[in-house]
Amino acid sequence: MSQFDPAHIDHPRLADLMAEYGSPAFTRNIDQLKDALRILSDPNEDPETRDEFRHCGTDGTDGIRRVFSDQFFFGCEADDPMNALAFNSVLNPLGTRLRALFSSDIGHWDVPDMRGVLLEAWELVESEQLSEADFRDFTFANAVDLFCSTNPNFFDDTAVEEAVRKEIAVAPAR
Repeated sequence: MSQFDPAHIDHPRLADLMAEYGSPAFTRNIDQLKDALRILSDPNEDPETRDEFRHCGTDGTDGIRRVFSDQFFFGCEADDPMNALAFNSVLNPLGTRLRALFSSDIGHWDVPDMRGVLLEAWELVESEQLSEADFRDFTFANAVDLFCSTNPNFFDDTAVEEAVRKEIAVAPAR
């Protein structure tokens, strides 16, 4: 972890690199660089508090993977092409698949017709960035896992109640 410690930033070298490669937006304020980076490296910080995962009960890299893949759900805008990354176990560290949830953009200013939101999300399947099984997880199974893990009756008396019951029976604990 020490290689990530902001206290080890070589400020003169960073300033030189920014002066050489930075755009005018960066270079015109280069004299303020050290002050701007101070938030990253508080000299009075207790070194024991730098490990932000220390209270997660993880046991290293695989423990962190389990937290992100088993305990978290990620709401995603329907038409965001980055959604596919959640399901890409080849690109994600340790072969991780994240539990992304279809979160529609129906209330957004840029959605003139809510009937198109799901079709926009389906474009990830059409472009072969998601499989149909991934899309099912994205739009259905992950939501069932999220809501029914705390309340198995969450979808009772809804149009999807029967499908949810079947899902729970087939995949009681993903």
